[in-house]
Amino acid sequence: MYSDADVLAVMRAARELRGLRSHTYTTLIGLLACTGMRVGEAIALDSDDVDLADDVLTIRRGKFGKSREVALHLTTRDALKTYARARDRFFRGRSKADSFFVSHAGTRLIYNNVQLTFSRLLADAAVGDLSRRPRLHDLRHTFAVRTLTDWYRAKADIEKRLPVLSTYLGHVSPASTYWYLSTTPELMGLAAQRLERALGTLP
Repeated sequence: MYSDADVLAVMRAARELRGLRSHTYTTLIGLLACTGMRVGEAIALDSDDVDLADDVLTIRRGKFGKSREVALHLTTRDALKTYARARDRFFRGRSKADSFFVSHAGTRLIYNNVQLTFSRLLADAAVGDLSRRPRLHDLRHTFAVRTLTDWYRAKADIEKRLPVLSTYLGHVSPASTYWYLSTTPELMGLAAQRLERALGTLP
């Protein structure tokens, strides 16, 4: 689980990268943290998949071939707009790829290179330790767990909302999303409290 301070520290480290890479990695990491997208889905986005007028992303090549739409918060939309302007200025509209996120060379980002850069940013930001650095994919886990935790704290109807989260994350079914209920002690505790209250009302 990443804390807010962890994410901000990694994004600050990304801003120290040279040239367009600074904009690319700062925005990519922020997008993954606030949407729970898979990194492969984010780097597969084409410019046409990013609708900044209606604040939605279209995932066309998700896991298991599933496609979906991901709604964006206004602050996320604004960050993507800022990145798009910086990217277009850098290449003067002559990028070599249709992809939304591009490398310094103007090509689509490569998964292994993104992973390697992220590992270096974690070290620069002093997030985690040498024996067990967090993974890029853990941003997705953090998003899911925090969403569920917020719902429990708000006493929301989890059974009704879980399919929405499952669809948003691109899971095959809500059963896959239930896995997150067992990932943190706090979330387990909140779920247990909910169960105790429900059992207490039984005759």
